[in-house]
This record gives sequence, structure tokens and C-alpha cells, in this order.
Amino acid sequence: MGQRSTDSSERLPMRYLEIAEAFDKMELTTKRLELTDLLAELLRDTPKSEIHKVVYLLQGKLCPDYLGVELGVAEKLALKAVAVSAGIELRRAQEIFDSTGDIGKTAEALLATRIQATLFSEPLMVNRVYEVLEKIAAKKGGGSVELKNRYLASLLNDAAPNEAKHIIRAVTGRVRLGIADYTVLDALAIAYTGDRSNRKILERAYNISGDLGAIASVVVEKGLPGLQKLRVRVGQPIRPMLAERIETAEQALEKSGRECAVEFKLDGERLQIHKDGSSVTLFSRRLENITSHYPDVLELIAHHVKAEKSILEAEAVPIDLDSGEYLPFQELMHRRRKHGIAQAVDDYPVKLNIFDVLYVDGEDYTVVPHRERRGTLNTLVESDERIQTVPAIVASSAKEIEDFMGHAVAAGCEGVVVKDLESPYRAGAREFAWIKLKREYQTELTDTLDLIIVGAFHGRGRRAGKYGAFLLACFDDNENLYRTVCKIGTGFTDEHLAEFPKLLRPSVLYKKHPMVDSKMDANVWLEPKLVIEIGASEVTLSPIHTAGYGSVRPESGLALRFPKYMGKIRTDKAPKDATTVTELVAMYTAQSKRVQSTRGEVH
Repeated sequence: MGQRSTDSSERLPMRYLEIAEAFDKMELTTKRLELTDLLAELLRDTPKSEIHKVVYLLQGKLCPDYLGVELGVAEKLALKAVAVSAGIELRRAQEIFDSTGDIGKTAEALLATRIQATLFSEPLMVNRVYEVLEKIAAKKGGGSVELKNRYLASLLNDAAPNEAKHIIRAVTGRVRLGIADYTVLDALAIAYTGDRSNRKILERAYNISGDLGAIASVVVEKGLPGLQKLRVRVGQPIRPMLAERIETAEQALEKSGRECAVEFKLDGERLQIHKDGSSVTLFSRRLENITSHYPDVLELIAHHVKAEKSILEAEAVPIDLDSGEYLPFQELMHRRRKHGIAQAVDDYPVKLNIFDVLYVDGEDYTVVPHRERRGTLNTLVESDERIQTVPAIVASSAKEIEDFMGHAVAAGCEGVVVKDLESPYRAGAREFAWIKLKREYQTELTDTLDLIIVGAFHGRGRRAGKYGAFLLACFDDNENLYRTVCKIGTGFTDEHLAEFPKLLRPSVLYKKHPMVDSKMDANVWLEPKLVIEIGASEVTLSPIHTAGYGSVRPESGLALRFPKYMGKIRTDKAPKDATTVTELVAMYTAQSKRVQSTRGEVH
């Protein structure tokens, strides 16, 4: 890569071999800074016209997630293409795969031994690989499997062994380089601005566009001024603003100022709603297009929102239409199906609770204070029994907050969200401008935590042949790492234990993920993807877990005592939306104060 011109406008089209060699180096390191530097070198050597393709390919994608394009190549189909290209029987390819457990390395090994009839093949270029993968993703319906196989084999026929390894990993969704979105932003800042601190500008642009490839193209073509000109657009989902957690109304008021907004905190699915005339698109908090799950919401928006173009945020909560009572979040899982949506809408109705406005008819509302956003929202929405603005008050005392939280809990809510009236909408940020305040904590934890599965342990006895326990982590949003907090094996039914291996199979890794900080060894390491809800009796000090390590006591982290799976998979939450280390430390501190207070009362 070092022989390329430093002027991206003069660079020749890029060979895929350059990507493969860079990926090989990245695969060998577990050091985040070294990984970022290797990525920055690759991006620096990429032609302007191809930078967006390289950014997508290094994450195993063809475009941003919200467009919903998937390569959709099963391992069996990929293995068949490898066998055809290597000139061997599928049975033999399957044997090699069974022994390695890594379809990428299987492709590399088999293609390294094939008869070199590839002397007349052309070097694989990035543009060709990307275009063929686009064709594979586009093929649907009858005859598509054979066509996908043919397209994939055509790439492998011209691929060097290590190129084949990374192509196969990409098409089967097994790019396991530990490259998070923020790692790409860091690398782009280093490669094209010379200063890692400029990542904040890239991050803001990414947070309002949700398109990492587009951000790369803009910073290469137009630099930082081009990024600063990017604006919110209907149809492009905005990364959601997130709330911190606090224990008491007094603390929440102190963080928010003399006055604050207080809203019901509902246990539903967070929706980002994009209205463009008669067209309405819904995105999840993970920026997935979930429009097909909520045809009833589309009608509600069309008839009750008085704006031609708008971006709103809402909570869709399952409801009993007869009693008007809210139902558990899990009822919404029935909506996540490809067929029978109309019946699911009838069987599992929702009430739409709109809580924020981000854009209205040409005006970007993310930059205006919450007070003004809420005022605008109240004029936009016509409420009825199925749609409303989230109940809210303006409070200036802890008692007002506590009283309103009592109303929220009585209405079937988890608690309240306290918001800074003067804060803009900080896309992608988790700050104390929004504060979660749930049912009052006792000496034991009554709140649950959302944790990420990062490892698994083989079961014994009746759990033999399945996973018997899991290693869970919370998210360190300061260091962009996943730090372990407990090993859990309770709360799982036989049905859960049968389901989890299927859910986790695409996440199985060949080594510990670079972003996982763990002192404990798991039998199986997993990519941090699946978030589950956990209950526990308390937060304790631990010498073996890394969450909050050294923050409370030297050489001690924090762990959960008696953790239990609560039966809820948080499909609506990305790993970065899970419980944070900061929240865990705050929970431990508040718990310690409660214990001391209780002891004082006893004495």
C-alpha cells in the first residue's frame, strides 16, 4: 500500500488484495490503537471514488443498515461455491469446514491447493467485488440460489486464497475484525484531517445521517467544512439521543436545573417516524427499517400529524383496548414476523406516544431547546385513544417529580424521564440532559439491567450439548469497550436454552473480540450483539470482572450478585445502548448510601 500516490485524485483503482492484506494484519491485533492505525493506513490509500465501498466492505455491508440490504448467503451455499472454485467435491469441502469451524479459513486453505489455472485470471478490483456482491444481494425468488452461487464462484475463480477468505466471510456475515463505527470515524479523522480529535465533527455528521460510507466520501471530497454542511433529511434516520440513569428526584433536578420537563417512561418499542407527504417510514432505535411491522402506526401518523414533512420520536406500547391498560413489552415480539401482520395488528394493538420532534417542514429541530421542541410537538399531534403526546409536566421541585412518577407508575409505566428544558437534541449522545428515574430503589435492586452476551459456557447434565451459562458485559461509553459484569446461568427455561444457540450462532468468534475486556475465559467467544434483560439482588465488588475496575476500590471491578435472566431479549437495543459502566458505578454508589442510611436508622 505504501507505493500508492498520496494524492487520492491520482490513485489508480484499488485491488481487493490490498484490502485482504490489511484485513489480515487487523485480524492479528487485539490492540485498539494499532487496529485504528492500520485502518487509517488502508483508508488513506483508498481512491476517493471507492472510499464508501471500502468502508462498507470492511464491515461486511453494501450500504447503511437502514436501507435493509442483506447479502443473504448461507454457509452451505458459500461452501458449495468454494468447492466448485477449488475443483473438489462438496463433501470434502464440508470435512475441512467441520475441522476448522471457520468458513473463511476453509476457503483460503482449499483455494491455496487448487491447480493454478488462474494464471490467466484478472486481478480482483474493489469495484468488481462490490458490484458482484450487489448482484448477489439483489437476487430474490426462484432461481436466485443458483445465480448467487454462480456470481460467488466467479469471484473466487479470480481470487487469491486470502482474498477468498475475506470475500466468503463478508457474504456469510462473518467479518470479525472488531471494527466498530467509532473506530472507522477515528481512522477517517487520522487519515484525512491529521487529528484524531476531529472525530467529534465526523461523529455529529454520522449521528444525523446514519451513513458511514457517505461520511467517508464527504470528508475525502470536501473535508471538515463539507461535513459541517450536512443537514437532517427526512428518510435518513438520526441516531437516537439516550438517557443517563439517576437514583433520586433531588439528583435529577440538580442535574437539570431549577426547572425540568418530566415525562412518562413507557416500556415499548422506540420508533423514529419519518413522514414525507403521504409516505411514512419507521425506524427502530437501531435504525432498522421496521415499517412493515406497524401498518396501524402509518395510518395514525397520516391522520393525526399536521405536517407535510416531519421526523418524530415515539414509543409504541402494547395496549388492552378494552381496559386502556398498557401491556408488557414482550407482546410486541408478535409483530416481528414476515407473514400474518394484519392479524398481529388486530391481536396486539399499540398506542403511539410521541415524545419528540426532530424536523418539521424544512426546519431542523435537533438544534433547538427541548422546551421549544415540546411546544411545537403539542401543535402537531391531534390526540385520540390510539395516539398522543407523552404525558409530561414542567417541575421545579423534587416533590413534583416524585408525585408525577407516582402517576406514571400507576398508569403502568416504568417511571419517568427528566429532561433539561434548554438542551438541544444531541443525536447519538448519552448525557444527563435526559435522565431515567425509575421506581424507587430499595436496598436490593428492583430495576433491571440490559447486558450484552460476549461469551458462552458449555452446559453439563441436562444442559449437555447446549450452552449452560453466559458471560455478560456492560458498555463502557468512555473507552468504547464491553467490560464483563457477571456469568449467568439462572432464569433460563429449556425453551430458552434451545433457542439461544440458534440466535448466537452468527455471532460465534474464533477469539475474544478486541472490544471485550475480560479476565474470565469463555468456552465460546461471541461478537457483542445480543442484549438481554437481567435482574439481580445487588451490585458487588469483584476481583474477576472488569466493569468499573478501579473506580470504587483498587484492583476490584463490579459484578452482579444472584443475576437472573428475566426472559426478555432486547431486540430494540444495540449493544451500545445497553447499561453502561457509568450507570453501574452509580447504582453501586447509591446502593451503598442506602445501606449506610438503613444502618443509621437501626442504630
